[in-house]
Amino acid sequence: METGHGTKYRQLHIEDYLRMVSAEQKEQAGVYAQGRITGNPDTNTDFWMDNLLDTILRSDNLNAAYKKVKANKGAGGIDGMQVDELLPYLREHQGELVRQVREGKYKPNPVRRVEIPKEEKDKVRKLGIPTVVDRVIQQAIAQELTPIYEEQFSDNSFGFRPGRSAHDALERCRKYINEGYIYAVSMDLQTYFDTVNHSKLIEVLSRTVKDGRVISLIHKYLNAGIMEDGGFQETTEGVQQGSPLSPLCGNVMLNELDKELERRGHKYVRYADDCLILCKSRKSAERTLENIVPFITRKLFLKVNLQKTTISHISKIKYLGYGFYRYKGKCRMRVHPKSVAKMKNQLRELTIRGNKWSNSEREEKLRSYVNGWINYYRYADMKSLMEQTDKWLRHRIRAVYWKQWKKVRTRYKMLRALYLSERKVHEMANCRKGVWRAAAMLNSALTKTIIVDRLGYPCMSAHYLKSRVNY
Repeated sequence: METGHGTKYRQLHIEDYLRMVSAEQKEQAGVYAQGRITGNPDTNTDFWMDNLLDTILRSDNLNAAYKKVKANKGAGGIDGMQVDELLPYLREHQGELVRQVREGKYKPNPVRRVEIPKEEKDKVRKLGIPTVVDRVIQQAIAQELTPIYEEQFSDNSFGFRPGRSAHDALERCRKYINEGYIYAVSMDLQTYFDTVNHSKLIEVLSRTVKDGRVISLIHKYLNAGIMEDGGFQETTEGVQQGSPLSPLCGNVMLNELDKELERRGHKYVRYADDCLILCKSRKSAERTLENIVPFITRKLFLKVNLQKTTISHISKIKYLGYGFYRYKGKCRMRVHPKSVAKMKNQLRELTIRGNKWSNSEREEKLRSYVNGWINYYRYADMKSLMEQTDKWLRHRIRAVYWKQWKKVRTRYKMLRALYLSERKVHEMANCRKGVWRAAAMLNSALTKTIIVDRLGYPCMSAHYLKSRVNY
């Protein structure tokens, strides 16, 4: 089995380990026949801007869009078609599909409503899942519009942009904080993606996109509607999260806010709709908030959640899961306490004793989650946090195994195979303590070496020390 680091190891779970002790003692086909996928032509010339739909419907662009949708996988829309069924459908209907889009006769399907839980209790994020065919067309539009708008977007915008990441946004925050901007306006746009004004968005898009057919097609997607609980709902505002076009449309709209902030000379960082405006004093931050809210509400027709919009010293804010603090006059980053709590809750879910997973499945899920989490938070100072979490996590893993050894004779068998003395085996096998307290006794039997090296469970502190980024 390949680990995340590319090294091969034999995955030995506790039963395999004990038996060992006893014995010793892409699919490459394209959708469209014409042409290979090549780099985009010069989309900035007047010809391509006036004939943008023809550029979008090029065979190489549609091929690239199909492959992107295929790679992203994801669930199907209201028609039930899955990504795996997309290739044969497009091979049969490609000509008709392209003709309908070119002639303006194509009608997008409503999106399928899906709700996923948010960090706040009892709050959900509403997603709209387009059909896989609509995803291909939207992806083709996004691929051609992205390089056009990349030239217009601010250098302080980082969300959903090629070659930019959350880590880049955090590094920009750190740069401004080191320059003395130590008070932050943490802007909260209320349900941003669900409240984007269609007329304003179309107006902003039309300043750049001169091909009316493309504007009309985007407008159709915005107004496609939602299927929820078997009923149809019109969409008079908002861009549906879950569609390939929504990140680009979201950035196009908020680029207007970026321009205004830059015109006023503010230091700010924006990742999608998470905007942080940095100031040198609390009074300056208060003035900034007071003056920028009218622009957002009256010019962009967006809603600012004033209850969640805060003005704080940088040591008290949370941005993209990170917190900030100053050490020896320099800004450093840590994992925000809310992010720590969320991580521990996830680890609890993965180590619940009654979820009926096999030990190998549990180890694989834990390793995948831990690797992803540490790779994201590798810029934070968290050595001691990882060491503490490791001890707690191994305690939970021991509790899982103790629960599995519920019969006394099974405990005798397993503990003897771990080379414990007979007196210790007898004492632990007949333990009548609760699972959590009994798991603490297993510390001398199921050691860190066995859990990490033999059984393959992750060691968070070791992975962090390999991955951490020093600055």
